[in-house]
Amino acid sequence: MSTQDLLAADTAMGAVTLLVADLDAMTAYYRDAVALSVIGQTADTVTLGRGGTPLIILSHAPGLVHASPRDAGLFHTAILFDSEAALAAAVYSVATKAPGTFTGSSDHLVSKAFYFTDPEGNGVELYWDRDRSQWSWTHGQIEMNTLFLDPNAFLQQNLTPEAIERPDFGDAVVGHVHLSVGDIASAREFYVDRLGFEQTTLFGSQALFVSAGGYHHHMAMNTWNSAGAGRRARTLGLGQVDIVLPTADDLGALGERMTDFGVQTRHDGRTLAFDDPWANLIRVTTAEPAQETAPRTE
Repeated sequence: MSTQDLLAADTAMGAVTLLVADLDAMTAYYRDAVALSVIGQTADTVTLGRGGTPLIILSHAPGLVHASPRDAGLFHTAILFDSEAALAAAVYSVATKAPGTFTGSSDHLVSKAFYFTDPEGNGVELYWDRDRSQWSWTHGQIEMNTLFLDPNAFLQQNLTPEAIERPDFGDAVVGHVHLSVGDIASAREFYVDRLGFEQTTLFGSQALFVSAGGYHHHMAMNTWNSAGAGRRARTLGLGQVDIVLPTADDLGALGERMTDFGVQTRHDGRTLAFDDPWANLIRVTTAEPAQETAPRTE
C-alpha cells in the first residue's frame, strides 16, 4: 500500500452511536456511572461526552430487538482518559453506582484498561495510555499483552479526593472501537487494504488491530464470539462508528478510493458513510470547520 492510500496520521475516532431500548436507563448509566456529561438532547437522542466532545450518542429505537451474542456488531467502545487520576475517577464512579457492570481489568503494556457491560449489553472499556516512548514494536507489530491489573490497587494509587467529589473531571475521547466480525481476512481487506488503516497486531484468525499514525489501535476486530457471522440485521446495539479525518481533502481522497474499490458510499460533501462487510455503519467526517460560501455580489 502506498502512503497516499493510508489514512492521515492524525486520524481520530469520533462518537459511537448506540441504538437503545430504554433511553432513560442508558442515559443514567453513561451520565451517572461512567460520569459523562449530557451535551445534547432531543426527544429520542441523547449525546454524552466530555468537554463538549461527543463520545456516546444514544438513539431511542424501542421497536428493535437485541442481537444474538453470535452476531457481528460492537465488542466495545473504548473511552480514553487523559490521566490515571481521571480514569480512576470514572472507574470508582461505575464501581459505586453500577458495580454489577464491571467485567474485568487488564494491563496491556501500552495501556491500563477496565471493562464493563452497559445495561443493554454493550461493551465499554475505560482506559489510559502509557506514553508512546514506553511502547515496544517488534517486526512492525506493537507489543501488547493481557496482564493482571488489580482494580483495588489501581484505585488506591490513583484515586484522589477531587475524583470522588467530581468524578467527571479530566478530558476523555473515544480512543478506539472494537468490533465483532465474521472473519479476520475480510476485516483486513476492508479496514487495511481499502479504508487505509495500518495493521498493528494480528492474532491469527482471531483478532486484528489497526491504526493510523502509529497508535496502538484505533479499531480492532475479533471473531471470539462471532466467527462466521454474516451481515447484521438492524437490531439494538451498534448504530454507527464515527471516524474523523483532519481535512476535507483527506475525506475526498477516501471517498474516491472507496468508490474505486466498489464500496457503496453516501457522500454529502461533509460526511462519507458506508457499511463494512457485516453492515456495521461507518461515518467519516472532517475536523475542519465547514467552509462558508461567500454571498454572490453580482
